[in-house]
Amino acid sequence: MAIKAPRGTVDILPGDAEKWQFVESKIKEVCDRYHFNEIRTPLFEHTEVFQRGVGDTTDIVQKEMYTFEDRGGRSLTLRPEGTASVVRAFVQNKLFGNPNQPVKLYYFAQMFRYERPQKGRMRQLNQFGVEVLGSDDPAVDAEVIDLAMSCYQSLGLKSLKLVINSLGDKESRENHRRALVEHFTPHKEELCGDCQSRLEKNPLRVLDCKKDRDHPAMATAPSILDYLNRESEDYFNQVKSYLTAMGIEYEVDKNLVRGLDYYNHTAFEIMSEAEGFGAITTLAGGGRYNGLVEELDGPSTPGIGFGMGLERLLMALEAENIEMPIDHQLDCFLVAVGAEAEKESVRILHELRNSGIQIDKDYQKRKMKAQFKAADRNAAKFVLVLGEDELQKGVINVKSMETGEQAELPLTELTGRLQKILKGGNISE
Repeated sequence: MAIKAPRGTVDILPGDAEKWQFVESKIKEVCDRYHFNEIRTPLFEHTEVFQRGVGDTTDIVQKEMYTFEDRGGRSLTLRPEGTASVVRAFVQNKLFGNPNQPVKLYYFAQMFRYERPQKGRMRQLNQFGVEVLGSDDPAVDAEVIDLAMSCYQSLGLKSLKLVINSLGDKESRENHRRALVEHFTPHKEELCGDCQSRLEKNPLRVLDCKKDRDHPAMATAPSILDYLNRESEDYFNQVKSYLTAMGIEYEVDKNLVRGLDYYNHTAFEIMSEAEGFGAITTLAGGGRYNGLVEELDGPSTPGIGFGMGLERLLMALEAENIEMPIDHQLDCFLVAVGAEAEKESVRILHELRNSGIQIDKDYQKRKMKAQFKAADRNAAKFVLVLGEDELQKGVINVKSMETGEQAELPLTELTGRLQKILKGGNISE
């Protein structure tokens, strides 16, 4: 049996990896403009971080985590999401003591979830996310949403839909919780097993159920918006007014609850409306999580953030037929003929690469004709030919693969001359 990658994982090969690099570079540019700093956390954490940080009643903790016991008997888990790890790092490293508040962080990280693999949803997934810790200003909520939209728009995506909701503060959620229990209890036996359990532990998550979403009771379920107290309602109105001021269009979805226990106040999702994108349209989601820092033994610190699946982002770019400006051209390809030329080619490659020129050569001991074919396959702009005759004269032949023009350049001047040529200079000057 041939050894293959585990189910739910993929190899990102050359040709595709450049697309990932381009996407990540554009997102980093956006983060720089918004003055966010990168954070990198471990691939695995103590299981308790996710049990306490994500919530025992979530599908992630109950069904999807890759958890194992190390040789010391400690329970460890491959991270299934980024927020809990970042908050743990925030608390452990006392970033709450940083004089620059709030602390604005972003990350690129691999996540691991044991779920049924499908297009755009793998067991090992790549995610970009941001977290802002230390401010409960509604303007921060709007800024985080704006950053997420800017990431997509900087890559050329247009078929986007932003939906928002408020989950309210603790008082509002408790009132809504009681109303949900009262509403769904008469239908409890008609709900799936998960929702029957959720109804007692976290009834808000019943609204997020994929199995029961078409149940008639869902359509008539009480809305959190009807249970917001004055403070929560004012907060939500401010967030909406800031989005309007920035010209960001949105829809309010009263059933948007997100899948994690730690959310309160603002919740949002960004979806693709591109034709042919697929049934699962969500590209990114997040919200405010005041209380999570305390849950992980830190001081009272408000927070907000989101996670963005990079696989789904690449799918959205493909659905909108957006071409990424990936340059596959090679500056130069060096063809060496003869033992002495081969030896000299090592020095030339080293010198040119250190000067910033992208260059490669043949390592298969092929004939000159085959080496030219290799240069063509690598889309080389110029081919440098070095043989015994050129060595004796102290020159190297440089040929443009686009025009066919060629000239002999002194080896002592090669680096400087090539740099000028690659900037648009004439090959014969």
